Order: sequence, then C-alpha cells, then structure tokens
Amino acid sequence: MKKKAVWVLAAVLLLASGCGGQEKADGSEAAEVSLSALYAGMEESCGWEEGYMAEIEGELLEGYYPGLSEIPAKQLIAKVPAMSSDVNEVVLIQCETEEDAEKASEILQARIDSQAEGGAWYPESLEAWKAAKALREGTYVAMIASGAHQEELEEQFSSQFR
Repeated sequence: MKKKAVWVLAAVLLLASGCGGQEKADGSEAAEVSLSALYAGMEESCGWEEGYMAEIEGELLEGYYPGLSEIPAKQLIAKVPAMSSDVNEVVLIQCETEEDAEKASEILQARIDSQAEGGAWYPESLEAWKAAKALREGTYVAMIASGAHQEELEEQFSSQFR
C-alpha cells in the first residue's frame, strides 16, 4: 500500500510541476513564444522589406550590447537596419532564468541610455532613442527602438503574454 501511495504522490507532483513552461501572473502556465514568429510579424507590420534589417552577431553583438552574448539564451534575435538612418533596432531574447532576463534587460537599457544621451547623434534619432524601451515578461526580454513603429512593436511583444 505504501509503495502505491508513493507512486501516486510522485505522479501528482509530476503533473503539478508541468513541463517547465513559464507561469503567467494569474498562475496559469504560459506557452512558449516563438521569437522568430514574433519578429516576422513585426517585420511584416512595419513593412520592412527583405534585407532591410540585418542580424547582429559575434563581435558586433558584443559591441552593441556588452555582456549580452555571455547570457545563456534559448532564443535570440538582434536586428538593425542594414543601411538606413532610421532608428529601428529590435532585440528579442528568451533567457534560461529570471535572473538572466534581469541582466539582459539591464544591458539593453544601457544601450538605450547610451544612444539617448548622445550616441545617436542626430536630433531625430535622439528623440527616437528617448522613446525606446526595454520590456520584460518573465524570462523574455525585448529592446525596441523604432522611431516610426515604437508603440506598435511594444504592443506586439506585450500581447504574446496575455
């Protein structure tokens, strides 16, 4: 009888723990968010043609966001315009832990602050960077800097977690 009770308890605990998904504010479990699909939707809604945005990786990633490449990421998308004076910079990252997400958020906020405090040079660019945001939902973090599409892109990110 004790053996059976142990197995039943183990099964209940296994079911209660779920599959390691993220928990929503209301206590329910959130589904994994595909950052590739999210970014594709952002690109489409902004009308960014193929080739407009370029992936940032390697030394360039470290130059833009010092320390971000050291954070273990389940998913990472970092894009900037290939050739444009428009402010459109998007970073989407799913970290392995909440602590890592906090670190990523701080790194991305430092990029925003640096650009807004003069790094962006041009007055229109400075204003766009002042409106930029680092957003965090659990282990997901986004940095959105877009002069023409800021609020729209923020909403697209946030809507993934409702």
